[in-house]
Amino acid sequence: MGKDVIIACDFSSAEDTYRFLDRFKGNTPFVKIGMELYYAAGPDIVRELKKRGHSIFLDLKLHDIPNTVKKSMAVLSRLDIDMVNLHAGGTKAMMKAAMEGLSSGNGRRPLLLAVTILTSIDEASLHEDLLITAPVKDTVIHYAKNAADSGLDGVVCSPLEAAMVHDACGSAFLTVTPGVRFADGDIGDQKRVMTPEAANRAGSDYIVVGRPITAADDPEAAYLRCMEEFTKS
Repeated sequence: MGKDVIIACDFSSAEDTYRFLDRFKGNTPFVKIGMELYYAAGPDIVRELKKRGHSIFLDLKLHDIPNTVKKSMAVLSRLDIDMVNLHAGGTKAMMKAAMEGLSSGNGRRPLLLAVTILTSIDEASLHEDLLITAPVKDTVIHYAKNAADSGLDGVVCSPLEAAMVHDACGSAFLTVTPGVRFADGDIGDQKRVMTPEAANRAGSDYIVVGRPITAADDPEAAYLRCMEEFTKS
């Protein structure tokens, strides 16, 4: 499986999303549809972008009782998405139920990822706000092992933890990493960040990039720069 850049289409409407993607003349990038866009446009945005040829990471971060997550994943799997995720903090029982829901269709299912610790959370907020006393890296690895034990395909984690996840769970266990910024860019509200080139060296399989591409004067050029930096050998 080759490395890829996933563009975070964090827009508030389908129209803004189409307007943005229409600026790509020679590429059909892998895109992430998050909560804001999905709640605004619903499943039709997924169907339309699939029709246009985009691979889709549906980033809804499910976290509920196992039976609810199982039923929800069964519904989402009918959208022909390529990736979907949930929170690892929902326990192994929830993750196993999610996999059962995704696998209940026609045999083809999207990749299922567990979100470990959000890249907006640093050591202080982990301890003070969430009362998790273990260090961030230990918590991420524990969650990743739980996800692997539950049969998931990989995790969403910071690129700072990608190599450790591979060491703990194997090279085939995917790491999808947000918190990626160009060296000359603004880190925004992210706390644990890395450049595309550094994420590549760290072992990220996919990087999720938002504002460095979506807010660029020339998004396609920014996307191509990101691809070049991330995939260089």
